[in-house]
Amino acid sequence: MAVITSISVKKAQETRYHIFLDGEYAFSVDEEVLARFQLKKGKSISESEMQMILQEDEIRKGVHLAVQFLSYRMRSKKEIIDYLERKGVEAPFIDGILTKLSAYHYIDDAAYANAYVRTQVQTTKKGPNVIKQELQVKGIHEQQIQQSLSLYKDEQILEHAIYLGEKLVRKHQQLSERALKQKIQHHLMIKGYSEDQAVRALKEIHYQKDEDEEWEALQHHGLKAHKRYRHLEKKEYQMKLKQVLYRKGFSFEQIERFIIEVNESR
Repeated sequence: MAVITSISVKKAQETRYHIFLDGEYAFSVDEEVLARFQLKKGKSISESEMQMILQEDEIRKGVHLAVQFLSYRMRSKKEIIDYLERKGVEAPFIDGILTKLSAYHYIDDAAYANAYVRTQVQTTKKGPNVIKQELQVKGIHEQQIQQSLSLYKDEQILEHAIYLGEKLVRKHQQLSERALKQKIQHHLMIKGYSEDQAVRALKEIHYQKDEDEEWEALQHHGLKAHKRYRHLEKKEYQMKLKQVLYRKGFSFEQIERFIIEVNESR
């Protein structure tokens, strides 16, 4: 058994105390640990008691770290675990830290997921699938993810998808109608909208082109291809032009019309 011969406040941290056993410095502890184990001058401590004290102090230090991490914003349980591991907290202490954080109501993945979905809906145009993936990365369980995503109402999903689609239409006026439709659908699915949600949005987005608009778009791409391949022999030149314009989504009839017109000016 060792005897506490002196206790002093740690100068750099007034909430921690140096413990001296048998006249020599032994360890330091948090003030809550000091009070919990009733550490005072003259108290005898066994080796097993010392291990319990040191373990509890490590947990207290981990709790302080986590609370500081949480002071900036809400975190998921997994985010806290990852942070503690990065800070070098040993695995045996993490469960105890999490238990205390839960008791203090600092960990609540359900509340975290709900708040996360609300924030994403209000501040971004992400689709449900992207938000779901982000919550999965943060360690939220599937059932809770589905429950939280129910906060993202169908009308909001449609509104956001339409906004993104219309923005794309303005940016890509030179695309053919078919290519523009494909681009919008692909873009929405990358942004986290399901195929059904993208199709619903497309019905509300004005991406269709009249005959003159489609012809203008074809000329834009056709003239660029013409400049690139005009040095080729006629047969190869026409084949290249057809390949380029068909991949761009234009109809065979429009492509043939363009080739006839551009050949007349060669």
